[in-house]
Amino acid sequence: MQTIGKRVLYFDNAKFILIFLVVFGHSISPYISDSHLLNTIYKSVYTFHMPAFILISGYFAKGFKKKGYLKKLAKKLLIPYLIFQMIFAIFFSLQGEENTFTLLEPHWTLWFLLSLFSWHLLLLVFSKLRYSLLLSLIVGVFIGMVPFIGSFLSLSRTFVFFPFFLLGCLLEKKHFEKLTQLHCKLIGAILFLGLFISYYFFFHDISNLWLFASASYADIGTMEEIGVLVRFFLYLVMFVLIFSFLAFIPKRNYSFTKLGSRTLYVYLLHGITIKIIQLTPLSDWILETNLYILFVLQAIALTLLLSSKPILKATKPLIEPIK
Repeated sequence: MQTIGKRVLYFDNAKFILIFLVVFGHSISPYISDSHLLNTIYKSVYTFHMPAFILISGYFAKGFKKKGYLKKLAKKLLIPYLIFQMIFAIFFSLQGEENTFTLLEPHWTLWFLLSLFSWHLLLLVFSKLRYSLLLSLIVGVFIGMVPFIGSFLSLSRTFVFFPFFLLGCLLEKKHFEKLTQLHCKLIGAILFLGLFISYYFFFHDISNLWLFASASYADIGTMEEIGVLVRFFLYLVMFVLIFSFLAFIPKRNYSFTKLGSRTLYVYLLHGITIKIIQLTPLSDWILETNLYILFVLQAIALTLLLSSKPILKATKPLIEPIK
């Protein structure tokens, strides 16, 4: 795979595309009940985009045993988490919502920071176990039977999504190189088409909580036996779709490639930016005119803007206060 310095272009391209999908998904999320097409697109994206992001994060966590690694990671993740928890609490309060500041219940998108730190801690345990990936899948499936599991400390998402992070840590560069072959792309295209058709015609009413992995089976409203089977099936679908997605990632250098190294900025800044945009008539106008392509263009524009050098320079004290 082609590199520039220490950066692998393939992974920077993947991260840029995935962060765009994150922005796009959050842009349309309030409106999926108003459009069958948007609902289908939303479910299709959420089936693979965060699991893929997590798998790639795991790939870059191979140094988790190095001295000082976790201390550096804590500064990178937990300090921005505290800062943006306060920012979100203030913003939601100004909107008239009852949101008291708490460290233990991450606001909206901030669950990823807590879970990402926790996944590194779990690596310290699971790296010493035989059949670690299988064990992580079993934990991810049966954790849904714990009635109180949920958004507290992002525990549900941490355990359910951990297998993707662990697999990413176990994979080598050669495994990703094999994915870019033509037959992998053809299989991936067929699988994505099948996913879209399945959601559009058959599974459009499935609860998004299954894809969020943020609630117990009881809170989703299903029996534990059914929940176990559904989560096992979703794991299978998600793993297949991750590698189908990765098969389409280009390995060359593009104008957006370097922006893949700035995804943390986009991730932390896009939430409030989108909330502010949703206070304007723009989104309602897009829905009324059915010009859904504008949601795509909006997400592209926001991703480019929030990863630009002026924004990085202006917000660095919030996102990287300590190097």
